[in-house]
Amino acid sequence: MNNLTGFRRLLAAAGVLAAAAVVIASATGANGSAVVKVAPSNLGRVLVDAHGKTLYIWAHDKGSKSTCYGACARYWPALITHGKPKALAGANQKLVGTSRRSNGSLQVTYRGHPLYYFSGDTKAGQTSGAGLTDFGGVWSPVSGKGSAVRSAAGSGAGAGSGGYPTP
Repeated sequence: MNNLTGFRRLLAAAGVLAAAAVVIASATGANGSAVVKVAPSNLGRVLVDAHGKTLYIWAHDKGSKSTCYGACARYWPALITHGKPKALAGANQKLVGTSRRSNGSLQVTYRGHPLYYFSGDTKAGQTSGAGLTDFGGVWSPVSGKGSAVRSAAGSGAGAGSGGYPTP
């Protein structure tokens, strides 16, 4: 390999890294902080992240400390921040906070509730996790006021639905 080929590969690698940094920066604030905002969904206006993915609270959590770890966290990943989280577009900055997870990372909270994603939501605006009772508690999207948004009668998924384990 000559020096010109090596230089081209180095430039291509640098371009990939720069593109990845732009994606990460758009998902979070400039300092690595998570963003929460309010957006429309089929259940009404709910909290979402910077990319419009629905955020959930879990009835099993009591207080601001998460109790979702292991298999639970694989299906319901925590919203993690690397700086002070920011509230935009209808979310209330006074309701945004953080809680330390057992691995030391900071999970975003809203009105004292830890926030999660649902692994079954693959696109912005989806609320597939609403009403699921996986892992022993009801999962609900969150309103701009910080309360659970319940699905319409008869449309909730129910216990053990979606192929996700219920211990």
